Amino acid sequence: MFLKQIHYSLCFFMVVSKCAFFSPSPSTNFNPTTTMKKQYIRPSHLAKGDTVAIVAPSGVLNHREREINQAKALLEQWGLNVVLGAHVFSKDNHFAGTDKQRAEDLQNAMDNPKIKAIWAARGGYGTVRILDKLDYSKFKDNPKWLIGYSDITALHNQLHNKGFESLHAMMPTSLTKDTSEIQKTIASFKTALFGNPLVYTIESSKYNKTGTATGPLVGGNLTMLHSMLGSKTSIDTSEKILFIEDIGEYKYHIDRMLQSLKRAGYFTNCKALIVGGMTKLKKNTTSWGSPIEQLVLDALTDYNFPIAFHMPSGHDKDNRALILGRQINLTVGTTQTTIVFEK
Repeated sequence: MFLKQIHYSLCFFMVVSKCAFFSPSPSTNFNPTTTMKKQYIRPSHLAKGDTVAIVAPSGVLNHREREINQAKALLEQWGLNVVLGAHVFSKDNHFAGTDKQRAEDLQNAMDNPKIKAIWAARGGYGTVRILDKLDYSKFKDNPKWLIGYSDITALHNQLHNKGFESLHAMMPTSLTKDTSEIQKTIASFKTALFGNPLVYTIESSKYNKTGTATGPLVGGNLTMLHSMLGSKTSIDTSEKILFIEDIGEYKYHIDRMLQSLKRAGYFTNCKALIVGGMTKLKKNTTSWGSPIEQLVLDALTDYNFPIAFHMPSGHDKDNRALILGRQINLTVGTTQTTIVFEK
């Protein structure tokens, strides 16, 4: 009996010790679903004859008929069919129609098995207002590419959390009358949409933190990522490579958002950071005193992962496509940065 009691006590001690040993501290941002390589669901890449829906889940399209018609013509040149959401040109104050109308257009496109991609007409503000109105039950049976950037980051987050790849890329309102000035933007969009190899080589910044990393690419607009914190649409960046970009912010706003993400554990197990365009930064009456690159480095000085600046993606005319959820191989060197999207 005495030996049995010793045996039971030892077993109990070993179990408790093992649990204590493997129980992660809350500060580690540990998530067992992300410690192993996860394959996100990849919608079928487009081919000639496929149909793309253009919808407006966000801001109003005042006097933007030219860009929408130009976008339609561009896709048709590539052999694609185009349908417009019923409320693309609707107006409800700041928005392209009421929340119900915008959600309805997006839902119809998500549910239609004949539609292979959904292209957001523009960003602005408004997508967050319809996130919780969307039903993904039919989308799961017929996944399709969701395309856009800026405010559309909210939808990218939602799709990522549901396990789907999506496309951070130009929108119809990105089109200029003379498309020669955005040829690289258009070319990268087509490459990603049709499933051709996507590789970027970028001249290194003196602010880069060199190194290599492999993992799924996540992220988008910094303001949107920040606004999703604490909600079910916030993303887990563990074992992933984060991309950020923004427009029209003060430097102290950028710092405040990075500090908030940091305190929320965003960077604890992040594998690398890619910084895109930080466009049209506002000047504060009190100067920040350092370039935006140094601001980012200072905010993330506690982390040793690679950081690559000057990725041409975001609110500039040179806005290269990024496949969110796709595994990438990142090499940040002294002379160049390479980003290779796995096939």
